[in-house]
Amino acid sequence: MINEEIKAKEVRVIGVEGEAIGVMSSDDALKLAYDKGYDLVLMAPQAQPPVCRIMDYGKYRFERDKKEKEAKKKQQVIELKEIQLSCRIDTHDFETKARHAQKFLESGNKVRVVMRFKGREMSHMAIGQEIMKKFEEACSEYGNIDKAPVLDGRLLSMVVSPLKK
Repeated sequence: MINEEIKAKEVRVIGVEGEAIGVMSSDDALKLAYDKGYDLVLMAPQAQPPVCRIMDYGKYRFERDKKEKEAKKKQQVIELKEIQLSCRIDTHDFETKARHAQKFLESGNKVRVVMRFKGREMSHMAIGQEIMKKFEEACSEYGNIDKAPVLDGRLLSMVVSPLKK
């Protein structure tokens, strides 16, 4: 809240340079801020009495928004990509899926590898485990296993995270 929006009767005022001016009525503080050509900004409304600061609010907002933009630029978003395999996958299809996973890992994304078992395929778990192990080896130089292959119902899944640079 700024200027006339501040409803407190008494406020603790901090000056432009950060020096403590003291406790005074909000009308006096507002008058003091206007005389200096600045705004009165409520900084800590929960304090007793509330703390207000005399500052150029437009400049303060500009600086705050600029810092937020910088923080957003530096922030890296990690997505979780999913690759689906089957226990009847052919070698070329497997190599293609492994290349896709490697691209995802190089770009900094995590990869969730899912193997779906249909019908009687559930009796061939060993084949599924073997393919997952082979996939793990294919991606070993691009990422490491975050979550080992786990069977959840008819799904065998594992998560591979990219290597730190």
